[in-house]
Amino acid sequence: MKKIHTWLAVILMAVGLGFLAPGPASATTSYCGLVWGSLEKSNPTMSAASVTNVRTGQHYCFDRMVVDLNGPVAGYNVRYVDYVAQDGSGHLVPLRGQAFLSVTVTAPSYDVETGAATYSPANQAELTNVAGYQTFRQVAWAGSFEGYTTVGLGVRARLPFRVFTLDGPGSGSRLVVDVAHFW
Repeated sequence: MKKIHTWLAVILMAVGLGFLAPGPASATTSYCGLVWGSLEKSNPTMSAASVTNVRTGQHYCFDRMVVDLNGPVAGYNVRYVDYVAQDGSGHLVPLRGQAFLSVTVTAPSYDVETGAATYSPANQAELTNVAGYQTFRQVAWAGSFEGYTTVGLGVRARLPFRVFTLDGPGSGSRLVVDVAHFW
C-alpha cells in the first residue's frame, strides 16, 4: 500500500512540474482541421448558365450555402462587406448577423433569350430558413442584374470560409460556400 502512495505522489509531482503535461497547441492547428481564410475568393469568368435555386445545410464544422445552376457554373465573387447592396439599385439589403458575405454568381437568375425567371424566390428576405444554424443568421436576395446574381449571407462573426464549384446533378452545377463555425 505504501508503494502505491509513493508512486501516486511521484506522478502528481511530475504532472505538477510539467513533465507529463501535454505540449503547447501547434500554431497550424485550426478548428476541425480547416485552414480556410476570410479574404475574398473570386473567379471573374462569365457563366452561360442561370441560377435555379439557393439552399443551405448544416455540417459538423461549418454551415453551407449552395447556389444551383442549370449549366456549368464559371465565375463568382464572395467576400466580406460592410453591407450588401441590391444589384442594379444599390439599395441596402438588411441582414441579421455581425458580419456579411456578398455572394455574387456571374450568372443571371433569368433566361437570357426569353427574359423568363429561372429563380424567383417567394420571400426575398429569407431564401432559406437558417434558424438554429450555428453560423448563418440570414440568407437574403440582393437581385440579378446584367448577368450577375447576388445573395446576401448574414453570419454571426467574420469567420473563415471557402468557395468551390461542383458539377451535377445532370447538366447542372453548384456554387458552394462553406462558412466555419469557429476559427
